Order: sequence, then C-alpha cells, then structure tokens
Amino acid sequence: MRAAPTTIILAALLWPPLVVCARAQPAESTPPRSVTATRLLSGDAIDLDGRLLETFWTRTDIAADFVQQDPENGAPATERTEVRVAYDARRLLLGVTCLDSEPSRLLGNQMQRDQPLTADDRFMISIDPHADGRSGYFFQINPSGAMGDGLVTSSAGGGGQQFNNVNMSWDGIWMARVARTPAGWTAEIEIPFRTLYFDPASSAWGINFQRTVRRRNEESLWNGWPRNQGLTLMAAAGRLTGLDGLSQGIGLDLRPYAAATSVAAPGRGIERVDNSATFGGDVIHNLTPNLRANFTINTDFAETEVDQRQINLTRFPLFFPEKRTFFLEGSSFFEFAREPGNTILPFFSRRIGLDDRGVPQPIDYGVKLTGQVGAFDVGALQLRTRDTSSNVGEPLDSLALARGEQFTVVRVRRRMLAQSFIGGIYTRRGGGGPPDRHTAGVDVALSTTHFRGDDVLEVSGFWLRTTPAAALCEPRRESCPSSAYGMRIDYPNDPLNFRLGISQVGAGYDPAVGFVDRRGYRRVNPAVRFIRHTITNPIVRRYSFEADVDLRFDPEGRLETRRPDLQALRLELQSGDFFELHLFPLFERLPRDFPIFGAVTLPAGSTYTFFRRQYQVRSAGRRLVSVNGQYEDGSFYSGSRRQVTGTVNLRPRSGVLLGVTADYNDVDLREGRFSTTLWRGDASTQFGPWISLAQVVQYDTVSRALGWQARFRWIEKPGNDWFFVYTHNWIDRERLVTFDRRAAAKVVRTIRF
Repeated sequence: MRAAPTTIILAALLWPPLVVCARAQPAESTPPRSVTATRLLSGDAIDLDGRLLETFWTRTDIAADFVQQDPENGAPATERTEVRVAYDARRLLLGVTCLDSEPSRLLGNQMQRDQPLTADDRFMISIDPHADGRSGYFFQINPSGAMGDGLVTSSAGGGGQQFNNVNMSWDGIWMARVARTPAGWTAEIEIPFRTLYFDPASSAWGINFQRTVRRRNEESLWNGWPRNQGLTLMAAAGRLTGLDGLSQGIGLDLRPYAAATSVAAPGRGIERVDNSATFGGDVIHNLTPNLRANFTINTDFAETEVDQRQINLTRFPLFFPEKRTFFLEGSSFFEFAREPGNTILPFFSRRIGLDDRGVPQPIDYGVKLTGQVGAFDVGALQLRTRDTSSNVGEPLDSLALARGEQFTVVRVRRRMLAQSFIGGIYTRRGGGGPPDRHTAGVDVALSTTHFRGDDVLEVSGFWLRTTPAAALCEPRRESCPSSAYGMRIDYPNDPLNFRLGISQVGAGYDPAVGFVDRRGYRRVNPAVRFIRHTITNPIVRRYSFEADVDLRFDPEGRLETRRPDLQALRLELQSGDFFELHLFPLFERLPRDFPIFGAVTLPAGSTYTFFRRQYQVRSAGRRLVSVNGQYEDGSFYSGSRRQVTGTVNLRPRSGVLLGVTADYNDVDLREGRFSTTLWRGDASTQFGPWISLAQVVQYDTVSRALGWQARFRWIEKPGNDWFFVYTHNWIDRERLVTFDRRAAAKVVRTIRF
C-alpha cells in the first residue's frame, strides 16, 4: 500500500460526501420550540429554596409538552414537566416542576457533586449562549439536590451516544435547590452570567431540557427528541428569547488558594518528613464577553483525584484522562480533529506537569486565553514548569526529577457554514536542555444535521507534522516520516450508524505535548451498527448488532493488526438490564520483541491468529445491589487467556455508595504462564450536596503496590471549597512497607467583580 494509491482512494471515497455535506440545506421540518425569558422587576426577589413560591414565576412563559426519546420515540412524556425561565442583569433563573404520579418512587441516591446520576431521576439542561449549534454548557440535578455540570463539545450528532461529547470534569459556579412535593419535585436553578461565555448583544440563546424517569427508564426532551439527536446536539436545541441588558460585571475573578502538605517517601530512600505551605491562585479576566484570559501562578493540584489503575497486556501505552481544573476549564477550545478513542492527540495536557507515573512537577506560572473572536474559536496556552532536576529546596511530592520547561499551545478554529469549521494547531516544548520540539497541523470538519432530511452526516480530516524523532525509527529504515493524517466519514443515525476512517502515522511522529498510542502504521477503520427498538415488547426494549473493524498496516503495506470487534448481540431489557456478546477474530504480527509480562517475551517476527469471546452482563444501576460483569476467553497469541472483570455496587441508602471492582487475567503462553489481579474498592459517603467523603483503595499484582486515597470536600458555596486529601502507598516486599504518603489541606476562594 503506497501513499499515492491511498490518497486516490481517500479522495474517491470522500469527495462526493464532502460536496453533499457542504451543500446540504435544512429540510422543511418543524421549527425549534422557543421559550421567552421574563426579566425580573425591581421589586422581585427570590429565595432559592426550590419551591417556586415567588410571584414572578406565575407570569413567566412555560416550556412544557416534553416528548419521549426513549422508550416510545415521539410519544408524549408520561409525566408532565414544566420549565420557567427568568433573569436579571447578572443571572439566569430556571424554575422546574417535575410532576410525578408516584412521588414515593422517586430515585435520588446520589448526592455528591459531579458524580453520575444515571441511576436516579434527573433533570438536565443544555445551553448554547452563542446559538450557533456547536458547543455549550451542560447542567443536571436529581431529587436529592445533587448537581453536575460539563462542557458540551462539538459533535457530529447523537447516534445513541449523545453524552459522549460532554466533558464532565468542568466545574462551573452556579446554584440549585430542590424540594419534594406531594405531586413530584421542583427545583430552582441560578446560573450567573459570569460563569458563561456569551455575547451580551445577543437576545436569543440555544437551550434544551431533558428529564429522566428512572423507574421506567424513560427519557423525554423539550426539543431534539429523534434518536439521532438528543440533549447535547446543540444544533437540535430550542430557543431562549427575550434576553436583554445582560452583564458580566467587569469580568474579573480572583481565585486564590492556600495549601499545606506533609509528605514522606521512605520507599524512595528519603526518610525525612517534609512539611510545607504554598500559596497561589488564578486571575481570570474577560477581555471581551467572549474571550477569557487566565493567569495562574504557583499552580497546585492537591485536590486532584487519584487515577484509576489499569493492567496493560498490550504493546501500547494506556490513556489516562485529565483531571486538573486549570487544564479542564476552556478545554473544548483546544480540541482537534475527530479521531475516536484518543489515538491521535496533538495536544494532551497531561504531558505538562506530570511524568509518566503521574507524579506532579510544579508549575511556576501559566497564561491561558480561550474564547471567540468574531468567527474564530481561539485557545492559547503558555506555561513554565519548575526545574526539579536537583530537587533542592523542593517538597518531597515534587519527585518528578526534571528540568524546567516552557510549553506553548495555540489552537485556532474558523467556523463556517452552519456546523462546520477549518482550523489549525501549533505546540512547542522546550527549555529543558534538548532542542525545542514542535507540532503543527490543520483539521477540517463539514457537518450537517439535515442530510437526506433530518439525518446527521459529518466528513472530517486532519494533517499533523512534528519535529522528526529519529530515535524512534528502526535502524536502516530509509524513510521515517514525522507526519500523521487521516479522513473520516460519520453517519451516526438510527437505526443505521456507519463510519469509515482512514489514517496514517509516521514512524518518526512524536507530538511532544500530545498523545499517540502507536507509530509507523496505516489504518483502515470501518464500523457499522444496526439497532432495532421493540416498543411494544414487555421485556426487551432494544437489540443491536455491530461490527467495528480495525486494520493496521506497516509502512510497507503488510498487515500488522487485524482487530474486528463483532458485537453478535446487544440485548437491553425494559428493566435497564442488558447483555452483550462480542466475538474477536484477531491477527497480530510483532515487528519487535514484546515483553508482555516480566520475563515472558513474545519474539519479533512472529504472527498470531487467535479467536476470543466476550460476554457482558449489567444490571440496572438503580437497584440496591447492581452488578457489571464481563467474562472473556479464547486463544491469545501463542496460548490462551481467560479474563474475568466485575464490579458490584451497593446502595444501602441515599448518599452512600459502596463498590468493589476486580480484574483477573490467567494467561498461558508457549513462552510462559502468568496471572494478574487488580482490586479496587470505592466508598463514597455524602452528607448532603455540599459535603462528601470519597475513599479509594487499589492493589494490583503487577506493581505489587497498595494505594489508598481519602478525599474530603466541603463546598462552602460554589467557588469556595475546602479539601482534605490523604494518600498512602505501600509496596509489597514480602510484607507491606510504606512507599510514600501525603496529606494535604487546601482552601480555595473565588472573588468576583
């Protein structure tokens, strides 16, 4: 497979859809619903208690008549929902009434902020202040007052996966209160305009609402209820009108913090205990209503949750998501291309201030610019990490011994047509001794939600080039390109969901501030899914079949990996339980030795054809005891592998969730036999929506390390937080001995002007 034929094939496959997508015009359809916001009068006041007793709620417009997306698509919701919207110069107010014919059966087990509400009744909001159908904000609450929020990023469409484009790690400053009534439950929600990016001159925003009645597994929406749309497809949102005279103040937020830490690391050969106190914070200023600058100094991440451990029996690195607040805020402005699975990321913020083990390296300062300038989305980042190569005068938790470095990231995206864009990205990493390393690239996406009527279609492509990394190339290789490119067609609709991706990554491609799972390959990735909804069946809600084929070729065109994931059946019941059966007829050719575990190594040049089966059963999360179990067996390289993975969750009462997860592998190869085990225990105790204690215990037989983290959070009010975090790691050396331990207390304040 040579480059020229590949290019011709790409052009032949993608040119017609590109033209159709670019020219597609909205079909004649029902216009989006609208609701008018009522401006508060000078005498209006609100006691945010969730009860909607204020007189101004009686004169507001009402968004109602929700329509089911599931189970009976297009039918009226079985329970009535009413949403009222009011505002004044500084905040948006929503009054929500969720009537329920069986209020005693409401489910609100979760109380902790930013945790999944998938086992509860819930009410969700998506807001697109720019009304351009591209991105927005996500908010959710449940009958116990639990709050969650996120950033809605660009997406081709729902396709049954509508929440995959929400970054739930974002923490916005807003408030919600709920109240249960004999007729159901109500809520009052306050969202300060300072929390949002928007143009004050605009009088209309995009907005949508969704309600879940969990005992029926019913999802109903105000707008965008077709199954290929959904709440977070902002192009399908309704309209919020009547906005006028909005203010973001002077647009200045001060976010100081103070932290105290106590660290010891006897397992690293450092016996002393180091106690330290640090101060720092962020200054956030809205340069314009749509453009925000963030300056951070002496950045600290003491409150960050511990990563969830994984056992890696592949040849490639694992991906761990970003959890640090500074990098999460405005992260949607740095997103690049449409490659699924995080396989090619030119910018991955975990490459800044964290080593490969997740050990933090202090950040001296950083400057970030995110927002919109005219028709452009802009993201820019400049940071400097501290030099810890000698670790002189540094606290013991700065154990990532590294030279200080400078990081630069610039991302620009030009919006065009209704939902399309063309953009570019540049990153630089330097100042740490080796020469500077650069990455540059362009990407484009042509999208429409009106293809052949109301179908969703997106065609996208990207090209990237990095500073060549000759050290990554094999000896005597004549060509070692440092570029990556790809194109993709997405047709995420119901009942048929189709995509085709073709990409290539050079052997010398090395994004210094990015992530790539493997190099030196060409990839063809077709996938198709068919789903059938059985509305009248009293037991089965839907079933589906799917084929997702991943073919990887080396630069000479020889097949290196064939990984078809054949979902022979996915069966979802009306109860919320489901069953899946997957078949994997696999092929691997090893270009180099593969040390899979310890001294067990699979030799270079070997080829393997093997077949695996996977069975998965999951019970509905609303139950007192819920189970998610997976069993996989079959041949594996030169032998066999049996894997058992399972999670058992217990919800003894609202606010308490106990869970145990286990992952066991038994591998028997010609080169040797071994087994691995990973255990994880979670105990989450919520004393209300504002106070929580989360504890995680993890152990695996690969690292032979036992870790425990206890994380207490008190939200004094949104934006003002207290954190107390204790982390202790032991290493198994015939007996458990302390490897390191760390206690931290941190207080964060937000002062808005």
